[in-house]
Amino acid sequence: MRREELLDAAEDLLGDQGAGALTLAAVAERAGCSKGGLLYHFNSKEALIKGMVERLIEDFDQLVAAQGHDTYTKNYLAATFEAVRTGRLRRWAVVTGASGNLLLLAPLREAMARWHREGLDDEPDPVAAQIVRLACEGLWDVVSHDPALYDDERYDELKRRLLALLPA
Repeated sequence: MRREELLDAAEDLLGDQGAGALTLAAVAERAGCSKGGLLYHFNSKEALIKGMVERLIEDFDQLVAAQGHDTYTKNYLAATFEAVRTGRLRRWAVVTGASGNLLLLAPLREAMARWHREGLDDEPDPVAAQIVRLACEGLWDVVSHDPALYDDERYDELKRRLLALLPA
């Protein structure tokens, strides 16, 4: 059993049944492996949650890096809208909701701080860049609670308006 498949199973379990259902035995069952197979990769529930958080950060970093814009904020904005439209942000809600332990979310807090500082000195208007990044955070939060809130037309308009806040 691969590590990624175990993380997928844990995220699916969280999304379907909530944080109370996240046990090592339930994840192993969902993944179709033995508990020992799961323990080989994750020796505790905390290690499993940490693995999910780390994967979320890495996934978003890769998504930002894959964009082809001239500033970090434009890449961040494009990555946010791609994540929202593809349902990837649902993972954020279920994973961050799984941990009542703030120490397990420390890597996510560090990543958020990095994402909000990254490239600001290179932005033509650093304050506008911060406003757009904060608006992205608000979109993440709202859409994680109600994924069907906006249709494609509304996303296009929101993205267009946020881009308009940034100097060309």
